[in-house]
Amino acid sequence: MYWLTFIATTTVCTTLADFVDRSLGIGYAGGSSILFGLLIASLLIWYRVMGSIAVGTVNSPKAEIFYWITIMFSQTLGTALGDWTADTAGLGYTGGAIVFGSLLALIAVAYYKKWFSHTALFWVAFILTRPLGAVVGDFLDKPIAKGGLELSRYSASAVLMFLIAACILVFPQRAAKTAH
Repeated sequence: MYWLTFIATTTVCTTLADFVDRSLGIGYAGGSSILFGLLIASLLIWYRVMGSIAVGTVNSPKAEIFYWITIMFSQTLGTALGDWTADTAGLGYTGGAIVFGSLLALIAVAYYKKWFSHTALFWVAFILTRPLGAVVGDFLDKPIAKGGLELSRYSASAVLMFLIAACILVFPQRAAKTAH
């Protein structure tokens, strides 16, 4: 049920981002600003009500509601940021991938250097994975004339599924360590 909810949330985020950016006529920058404000508000309210925004503390229906609202806003913001970076900012798909990939690399450095709260870094990384995925996905299946590789959506999906399977097999997951 978690993954079904996650997929539904990701899908609604795509349609919500289009609504906020295009239907309201405020563009990607305006839409991203609104979505960023909503995301920050959801995190602040969640923290104020529950005392933590750590994913490991999502263990009640109330916490789960805050979690899914935050996921929805973060994914919607990520979609809008990916579109804005590739289209309006003129960086294209590869430029957008470089920007978001570089930002994620900085988050990884900050995580290992323990410069910031791991919970805060998790949420920043979570937000940045969505625009990175959006620009890479567009790069794979958009026409060459628009800066893409023009793979069919089936081919692009197959390549990505192969990559996911390889990552799971090569980099086995471990249970998280808990603090005592």
